[in-house]
Amino acid sequence: MLRQLLVRACLFRSNAPGDSNELDGEEFKLPKIASLVIIITYNMLLQLSYFILISSSSQYAEYLGGNATFSGVVIGIPSLFSGIVLVPLTRYDKGRYARALHIGCFAGILGNVAYAIAYRADFLYLILIGRCLTGVSFSNLMYCKRYCTDPLIVGIRRRTTLSSWLVIGQALGMTLGPFLGGLLYKVGFRNAIFNGYTSPSWIMACCYVFFWLIIARYFEDVPTTEQHLSLPILTPSVEEENKPGDSALLPPFPPTTSPPPLEKSSTAPAHLSHITHPQWGVIICMCWFSMLCFFILGSWEANLPVFGAATSTLNWSPFAAGNFIALGGITAFPFFLASMLFARRIQDRHLLAFGTCLGLCGLLVFTSLLVTKKVVYGSLFACWWPIALGFNLATTVTLSLLSKQLPSDWNRRASMAIQYSNYVGRISGAIWGGSGVAVGMINFVGLEIVLVGIGWILFTTLWRNLKTKTG
Repeated sequence: MLRQLLVRACLFRSNAPGDSNELDGEEFKLPKIASLVIIITYNMLLQLSYFILISSSSQYAEYLGGNATFSGVVIGIPSLFSGIVLVPLTRYDKGRYARALHIGCFAGILGNVAYAIAYRADFLYLILIGRCLTGVSFSNLMYCKRYCTDPLIVGIRRRTTLSSWLVIGQALGMTLGPFLGGLLYKVGFRNAIFNGYTSPSWIMACCYVFFWLIIARYFEDVPTTEQHLSLPILTPSVEEENKPGDSALLPPFPPTTSPPPLEKSSTAPAHLSHITHPQWGVIICMCWFSMLCFFILGSWEANLPVFGAATSTLNWSPFAAGNFIALGGITAFPFFLASMLFARRIQDRHLLAFGTCLGLCGLLVFTSLLVTKKVVYGSLFACWWPIALGFNLATTVTLSLLSKQLPSDWNRRASMAIQYSNYVGRISGAIWGGSGVAVGMINFVGLEIVLVGIGWILFTTLWRNLKTKTG
């Protein structure tokens, strides 16, 4: 009888008007700390693996017989292969994460080793093959985003905060990657195996091996959908419910319902019909901004080493270009931390608007510098800093805002849509950045301003529909 009293009291309290403790608990829930730290760290490792080769990839490609455009392809090709493997990978992950993490670590090791041995083999396309293999590991960027917005383990008021942690990892990768790549290039290590071109890949391969062991030992995967729905529901037995004397003392026991059956793939068209026109507009808007931000960031990261080397007032080496890119990330880092701390007080749409406006200011100032031909180190940094800060901040909210707008069973589709938008931006941005000097820098930055303008039209049109809960 005591057990029944406790159960009924708890259920009665949770169903009482005005009591939102259970709802608040759902909105603020978090996954296991060890697993969450692994996901956030793995995101930073992937970002570092992407950026560490930017400083020296142009010279490495030229050494093996390529050119600046081929260097842009080398930087952007991992995103293409990541997008190719993402669909089959998501079909076999069963809504979980461990299998994808193991595949990503294995592919990261192979890709970095192939990129490194291209120097000894003197084979240009081996660095492309290595980057394609590394692209398989970059598919885990989607899993990191999905994990931080997964309704099974993350409450709606925690998703922007966790997404901010991913952007902090992105900023650390953007900061440490080019700096370490440029530093290793400058040190040189004059060796046929471990030198300025190959040492970043050897180091990253070792990092993947070490991190793979950590994942195997400490990562705790989420339950499958079947396990989540089959959790036992605490209900009284028929005998207990019908005992004399109990019903007069206790409030009526709230009816319990069995969990709904699993949805089959054949019901997908019905799900599509449940999405309203404003929600489709939000989906398009967030995908556009996801593509836009990574297109601009990727193009600048690929273009700065080439533009700096071709400009007489700069005359950058890979080490100097890496330091410049890293300086933008270091000086923007405190603002990334602030955005994470204040995520529970700032609406996602306001953060998106602020980041986009800040990045657009950097593009407009850079255009004026190109027209007046007054590009020097300080003035170029005054453009790169707001671009790096603004568009990185804008990437914080693309998936978190979408996950708050759509039903929970759409999280998987939403994360894939955002990730493919990232890939489109990364690939096209890296190629556009490598070709920036060849097509003309005015044309280079002009296209980016036009793309931001299209995004701004989408944003202002859907302003009311972009309002969501904070956090």
